[in-house]
Amino acid sequence: MVTNTSSSAIKPRALRRGATLAVLSPASTPKADLVHRGIAQLHSLGYKTVLGAHVLDSGPLYYAGSMEDRLEDLHAAFADPAIHGILCARGGWGSAELLPHLDAALIRSNPKVFIGYSDHTSLHCWLHNEANLVTFYGPMAAADFSRDDGVDLASWRHGLEGDSSWFLGIEDGLRILRPGCAEGELNGGCISILAEGLGTPYAPQIESASILFLEDIGTKPYQWDRMLLHLRYAGLLEKVTGIVFGDMHQCISEDEADYLDRAILHALRDFDGPIAIGLRCGHVGTSNITLPLGISASLDLTEAGNPRMHLLEAAVTV
Repeated sequence: MVTNTSSSAIKPRALRRGATLAVLSPASTPKADLVHRGIAQLHSLGYKTVLGAHVLDSGPLYYAGSMEDRLEDLHAAFADPAIHGILCARGGWGSAELLPHLDAALIRSNPKVFIGYSDHTSLHCWLHNEANLVTFYGPMAAADFSRDDGVDLASWRHGLEGDSSWFLGIEDGLRILRPGCAEGELNGGCISILAEGLGTPYAPQIESASILFLEDIGTKPYQWDRMLLHLRYAGLLEKVTGIVFGDMHQCISEDEADYLDRAILHALRDFDGPIAIGLRCGHVGTSNITLPLGISASLDLTEAGNPRMHLLEAAVTV
């Protein structure tokens, strides 16, 4: 059972206690002990899990198995009616290899929750472009569920269980870089993966008013400036109404924060919309927020002490 958003995106069925999650490695090899620790945490939350056949494969190179093996696991998880959602084990590099070989008809016929971040930005873009599927930029099994404070359970439950309206605010890390209000479809992910996709058939497609979420790891202020300029020159920001940046603690030291703020504002000096920074989602050292991509959201940065991003509809069918 699926339903459409106002933009006709497909919403997967909600995940509740007792749901079965397939844990997969579409990119790099995870550490087995972290995968099993993450699975134990998922079980404690009431979920069942199934490991992909190649989730712990090592090689070739840094990949969790060959391209064919990783593709087989992903297709099998979408096709299996006993699996209710797909949770990536970790990021790294490798998801982009799968894109030309994904079976769009299979996935469109079997929409389900897909969760991951970092390198999996390429899969989020493909699932948005080709299957029109609402997906979740959120915590992964080995990278986050393995840590005691790795997952923000409030946003996980809000997003995956079907709340029709909720918000993220200052307690979730948001602060204002440029005030204002905006509304649109929430899109985005890891900026380096988004930028690398430009000029390919798998580039992000923003065709209506959008709030863009951007984050990364190990990215210095001049690199943010460069990639934002790339997005501008490629026309990706033409329909973006507001921008939210992630938690930058994995990119810069505390004493570089003001420098990064100024670099972002310089790169976006010709962008008129509101800008927030600091959302604790993606590459973070503490509890990772789950952010639905493909649903309507609004950004209210008019009150300096109370910035809000409102999620205006449920991301799943109940």
